[in-house]
Amino acid sequence: MDFLARAVASGFFVGRIPIAPATFGSVWAVLLVMATGSWGPAYWSLALLLLPLSVLTSSHVSGLLLEKDPKEVVIDEIVSLYLAYATFPLTWKTIIAGFLLFRLYDVIKPFPARRLENLPHGYGIVADDLVAGAYTWLTLYVLLRLGFL
Repeated sequence: MDFLARAVASGFFVGRIPIAPATFGSVWAVLLVMATGSWGPAYWSLALLLLPLSVLTSSHVSGLLLEKDPKEVVIDEIVSLYLAYATFPLTWKTIIAGFLLFRLYDVIKPFPARRLENLPHGYGIVADDLVAGAYTWLTLYVLLRLGFL
């Protein structure tokens, strides 16, 4: 069970890359989003499965490693990028803009992300990234509506 939880939470070990695991996890997420395509049944099925799975596996791995937010856990980036790209056409512009915006918001942790990190267990691990995903979605929406993408 520990191996499976670590495999899922780390994006099938992408999160174990020693340099910038969250960035590599985000790249992996973009590739998964592109593979499932937006709006389709595969996209929404995976997104809905990932949300509870991300909380469960990140909680398990956090307890296993005795760390509040282990660097190897990247499933939070994956589920959050599914949120970020929801409802948008997947063009090279939206894909690149979404990736860059998400990484920016994940690093700067806009309100209320920093506060949500204090939630217990996997909830805190996942919630702050969901905020980054929501900010990314909102920014992409505005950029598309204004004709920039």
